[in-house]
Amino acid sequence: MTKSVIRSGTPRKATAGFSMLELVVSICVMLVLTALAIPSLVRSLRAYQLNSAAASVSDMLKFTRFEAVRRNTQVNFRMQANGAGWLVGSDSNNSGVLDPTEKQQLIAGFPALLSAGIAPPPNAIRAALGGAALTTLSGANGAVTFDARGAVRQGINGVLAVNPYVFYVGNANDPDSGYRAVVLLPSGSTQTWTASQGGPWRRVG
Repeated sequence: MTKSVIRSGTPRKATAGFSMLELVVSICVMLVLTALAIPSLVRSLRAYQLNSAAASVSDMLKFTRFEAVRRNTQVNFRMQANGAGWLVGSDSNNSGVLDPTEKQQLIAGFPALLSAGIAPPPNAIRAALGGAALTTLSGANGAVTFDARGAVRQGINGVLAVNPYVFYVGNANDPDSGYRAVVLLPSGSTQTWTASQGGPWRRVG
């Protein structure tokens, strides 16, 4: 007995997709693009961290100055080591240490407060300030005092400051990321400066 075979008139189509070669090429291109982008992303992250740390120092200086004026008394801005980082804040009760209840910021991780001699020479900063000598406060425990007018004094009931103070921010092991400097003028106002590894310094705030 003869069976009839019914054949479909629609031809079978090939399954759509990527070949192994196409996948390998695509992955290689993606890896190359990622490798090119990573250094740029790291540089951007480092710049953000340095800017954030400098802003923390500047903000705490401004806050302490405001507190001194608001309370019509002398108040210390204090900087003290805290493990591998630094605490900067307003020593409202002038106890000589930053208590947990006092407003403060922690600078830790990649950015650090550097002592003098690590960042590029501040020639451009001194020139912009009329050749004034800069006293470096960063890199060691210390304090600076704001009086009731917002001016800077050398300690509680100390004499008025004559020269500006400077706080350097950077990473001693990664000079390629550059540096930041927060300058505190005798009047109590602040400036922010930036510099690449070899300088020069330029004001950004």
